[in-house]
Amino acid sequence: MQRVTGIGGVFLRARDAEVLRAWYATHLGIDVSEWGGHTFRWHAGGTTGWTVLEKDTDYIGDPGQPYMMNFRVDDLDAMLAQLRAAGARVADEVEDGEFGRFAWAYDAEDNRFELWQPPRGR
Repeated sequence: MQRVTGIGGVFLRARDAEVLRAWYATHLGIDVSEWGGHTFRWHAGGTTGWTVLEKDTDYIGDPGQPYMMNFRVDDLDAMLAQLRAAGARVADEVEDGEFGRFAWAYDAEDNRFELWQPPRGR
């Protein structure tokens, strides 16, 4: 059985992303990068991302969903097959890029989540 191996990131929807990013920087000391978030390094080769996005972003899914979790997996294709076999709703698209492979699915309450198979060493 495929399992999630960690949290790859958390994406927040904000009414005013610039103001919310500044709040987190001021009050929690998070150094926000120009792409709108921060990468927390937790061990050699491992990271967890945190990002504030504009409220009208399509990336998170339904506009009523305030955040989206990104789950790390070892084998994205096997995890997607497992979810489909169980009858879960899975988006057709899979993105491959320099930061790894990404796909999206929905939980039992129709919350969109992201699956991430990092490249080796990340």
